Amino acid sequence: MAVNSERLKDRFDRLAEIGKTAGGGVSRLALSDEDKEARDLFVSWLKDLGLEVKVDDLGNIYGILAGKNPDAAPLVMGSHLDSVPKGGRYDGTIGVLAGLEAVESLIEDGIEPQQPVIVVNFTNEEGARFPKPMISSGVLSGKFATEDMYNLEDDNGISIEEELNRIGYLGDRENRLQEADKFFEVHIEQGPVLIEKGVNLGIVEGIQGLSWHQITYTGETDHAGPSPMEYRRDAGVGAVTAMSRLYEWVKDLNDETLITFGKIKASPGAVNVIPGEVTFSIDIRHPDKGVLEERIEQMKQTLLDTALEMKLDSQIEDLAYMPPVAFSEGLTNALEDICKNKGISYHRMFSGAGHDAMYMNKLAETVMIFVPSIGGKSHNEAEESRWEDVAESTSLLYELVKQQVSAGSRVK
Repeated sequence: MAVNSERLKDRFDRLAEIGKTAGGGVSRLALSDEDKEARDLFVSWLKDLGLEVKVDDLGNIYGILAGKNPDAAPLVMGSHLDSVPKGGRYDGTIGVLAGLEAVESLIEDGIEPQQPVIVVNFTNEEGARFPKPMISSGVLSGKFATEDMYNLEDDNGISIEEELNRIGYLGDRENRLQEADKFFEVHIEQGPVLIEKGVNLGIVEGIQGLSWHQITYTGETDHAGPSPMEYRRDAGVGAVTAMSRLYEWVKDLNDETLITFGKIKASPGAVNVIPGEVTFSIDIRHPDKGVLEERIEQMKQTLLDTALEMKLDSQIEDLAYMPPVAFSEGLTNALEDICKNKGISYHRMFSGAGHDAMYMNKLAETVMIFVPSIGGKSHNEAEESRWEDVAESTSLLYELVKQQVSAGSRVK
């Protein structure tokens, strides 16, 4: 039996009403009243299916379908229900509902899995209200400490721990997912690649690595009127020149390198004053660790050469580094085989954004399925995906789940 697309759509529409915005999106910030309402609805669906429901001390919600072997490591699926302010209806929600639909389809088809099967909703994936994304899956994988999560505060000084208590989702530490055999996450692409290729879905091979840097160019502040052009040490022109050179360099590479200059600040910041100091950020990404590190060194050399040419002092500060994540080759190949057998059009790709799967990959064999995003839009009210692609991706997930639970899993 195939998954029930109408049931999936009905649940999607009901969740889309919670935190609905005037522009057709949703605002369901983590641990807000809207998030609580969405969580309560999700829990009611889990209980309607007769699943065991557990909530851990991070607020993660687990719906558990028992397996023949209770000692086997579980197969886990899911994503998140929180959103950014005025976000889209699909981001995160589709992954939770696809996992729920796969579990219900197992029950309807009378398939008793060898291992437990779990659908999960992770807390604070977005990092929009509490300023660190994917922290719950990060704690599970050992990336973050529990206290780091509890002490995170929103703009009003309210902590995650306080809000978990307030909305009734501060569960027990013993309910945490300790290990997993496999983890699957369906998510919208949040980019234009799949739509432009005209395919039904993406098979995600991993997540790009990234490196963040802050660059400060220092020249000489002076008056815009009396200062001849040939004598100026203009930090603003130096920064613009460096950013332009780096941007053109990455375009000419024509590989999977991405570069972004998201923050720029000129000082003293007056219209009629030559900026003596400019600080700007760089976000550079690539899915291959060796290539990423090579690109970082090339980038730094360009920054230094430009500063020298423009007679500026330069400082490069390394802010953050996240190595690329490679998902299970066996699972990506299994998804590809299913697509070929069923005539589903697909594209193998890397994710440019982070997801809970990035940290779950430390606990289990992991793979993601991407749903095409119309226009590549995400994190805004215009976010949209074709429903036939959502249904196809959920069907693919279910086929993979059936295949894997029949094969069994390792014992905990």
